[in-house]
Amino acid sequence: MVSLHWDQSLELGFVPMDDLHKQLVAHMSLVDGCPDSTLAAEWQSLVACAHALFAQEDAWMKHTHFSSAPNHSLHHRVVLNVLREGLVMARANQFDQVRKLSAELAHWLSKHIQSQDAALALHMRRHPGACKLTGTLH
Repeated sequence: MVSLHWDQSLELGFVPMDDLHKQLVAHMSLVDGCPDSTLAAEWQSLVACAHALFAQEDAWMKHTHFSSAPNHSLHHRVVLNVLREGLVMARANQFDQVRKLSAELAHWLSKHIQSQDAALALHMRRHPGACKLTGTLH
């Protein structure tokens, strides 16, 4: 199983985004460490956390006219759909498949943060008024 742990390579220097990423990584750790009996509940919590993170990033992109927003948001929608499918699998006691999906999510998230989110973080740091946006668009 591939686990994702928060480290400096995931830090983007835009604190509101980094904080949301830390929350998602923490939820992923809970999923990785939980027994099968609580996997569906932990996965549901993970889906909710991912949804909130992606909604916040999508709102930032929309309000700041981020040029890569369509592609970035498409990734969010696709991953959320896959996560929702994982919840169906967890509720159907398909635990091995969900754990494999968790490993794939860890790999995807690491790459997503270091590429697409890094570009968004840079954009947000340069955007006048970005700090005002961070507290209101959850």
